[in-house]
Amino acid sequence: MRRSPIQSKSSSNDSGSRKRTAQSQSTPANLKLADGRVIRFPAVMGVLNVTPDSFSDGGKYLDPDRAVEHALAMEAAGADVIDVGGESSRPMGAVEIPVEAELARVMPVLERLGKRLRVPISIDTRRAAVARVALESGAAIINDITALGHDCEMAPLAARTRCAVVLMHMRGGPTNHIEFARYRDVVREVVEYLDVRARFAVAAGVARSRIIVDPGLGFAKTAQHNLKLLAALPDLCALGYPVLVGASRKTFVARIAGAIERDLEFGTAAANALAIAAGASIVRVHDVGAGVAAVRMAAAMSGRDQRFRHHA
Repeated sequence: MRRSPIQSKSSSNDSGSRKRTAQSQSTPANLKLADGRVIRFPAVMGVLNVTPDSFSDGGKYLDPDRAVEHALAMEAAGADVIDVGGESSRPMGAVEIPVEAELARVMPVLERLGKRLRVPISIDTRRAAVARVALESGAAIINDITALGHDCEMAPLAARTRCAVVLMHMRGGPTNHIEFARYRDVVREVVEYLDVRARFAVAAGVARSRIIVDPGLGFAKTAQHNLKLLAALPDLCALGYPVLVGASRKTFVARIAGAIERDLEFGTAAANALAIAAGASIVRVHDVGAGVAAVRMAAAMSGRDQRFRHHA
């Protein structure tokens, strides 16, 4: 018997509700760090680039005092994690630097932040020497764009210190990854790669509960690749790890939404809201205020409002 439009709509709503329930059950609710602190999802990671050449804010926070001031401002705006990076991996024009230069950029900032910041610090690096100094200064997360693949000492370090790790998908290196943006099936290949790297991390001694995966938007990806990955986030969430999405101010956002500051902010907020609604656990952003607002709305509307219930 043919159902009435009202019945069909009700059935559709029930189906959508079941899908959201199943998704929320498979998505981790939080991340417990080795020091006992808990990052509740969905969460916002604020970007702190202490570099002269990062694609969005290169040079703005190269001075340690300005960097610390900005980190504290992001914390006050609602950031759950501050991600400190000293090496640029911009799509075009990135220059590889020696480890000594990377250390010289991040060490003064980490030393100051460790004494003043309440939220956890993440170190954005592919080098174990830099990660080690950061962890000794109070960092709790290693955010490695090579998924522990660049430095053979990184996985043992993460296991030994019991820190959390972000494993990102990328092909090539920081200076040439855009040359490798070729896939037969970008979603399948990225999901399979991150599954393999997560298994590698676990085999090396990293706790499964402290692994985060990142599809690496913009890293060896065209705009079309990025859009396909965002649309397929439930496939990545199905791996069972928290998923981090870094769409903030990326080139594909500028091409779609517009390149002026206001357009980038709105375009990034839209991408972040949809990512959270699709199951992502963390969004990495430059504008923390806009990121927090987008996450709160998306969390409330998608039923993932455990942390923002009092705002809903």
